[in-house]
Amino acid sequence: MKNTKYPNLVEFEVTGSYGLFSDPIMRMGGEKCTYQIPTYEALKGILMSVYWKPTLIWYIDKVRVMNPIQMEVKGIRPIKYHGGNDLAYYTYLKDCRYQVQAHFEWNENRPELAGDRNENKHHEIAKRMIRKGGRRDIFLGARECQGYVEPCVFGEGEGVYDSIPTMAFGLMLHGITYADEAYSQETANYMTANFWVPVMERGTITFPRPEECPLHKPLRPMEMKPFGETLGNFCGLAEFEEAVI
Repeated sequence: MKNTKYPNLVEFEVTGSYGLFSDPIMRMGGEKCTYQIPTYEALKGILMSVYWKPTLIWYIDKVRVMNPIQMEVKGIRPIKYHGGNDLAYYTYLKDCRYQVQAHFEWNENRPELAGDRNENKHHEIAKRMIRKGGRRDIFLGARECQGYVEPCVFGEGEGVYDSIPTMAFGLMLHGITYADEAYSQETANYMTANFWVPVMERGTITFPRPEECPLHKPLRPMEMKPFGETLGNFCGLAEFEEAVI
């Protein structure tokens, strides 16, 4: 349930020559194969690279697939865990272009940062960071897939799947709920994977919230990272007061 006064919507377009959106199991090594569409977690990671603070949680509302879904297989020589190189085939998405709509809400698991809950401040900074291309490098699912963000109006322009009523993609990873974003007693102090069955309607996929996914899998215990003035790290607005002239 939203706990902010305003919608705090942001809209942006992310593009890249290649994308690799895979489930966590395929990140353990060996050959990797991408999903046909970006995951909720990957898009959230892109937005967190653009702008993030522990005070808030980003929620991805929709993604619009603008270019045809194409895949390309590449021969890769990844580094082995114990030295040397291996030979593997990675399957990437090619010529990626997506429009994304998202919003933020306050992180209720961080009451110590309540003093930093200034909607206008965070919303304006987020929009400015989208115009600037993000605070950190943007990747489409994997480090080798460089991406770029810029502002857009969600729904504008012609998408290749606009005339197709529905496309289903089967069971997919939605994302991972970490301990500091827990939404229930079951997800508190745990890392939890969420799964769902996405359906694209006329080029647009509407994401459920993590707690609304039909399948959840606890992965392992996990503790929240503490924040606060006594710990010498982020403590909300107080850390900026001395800088005000």
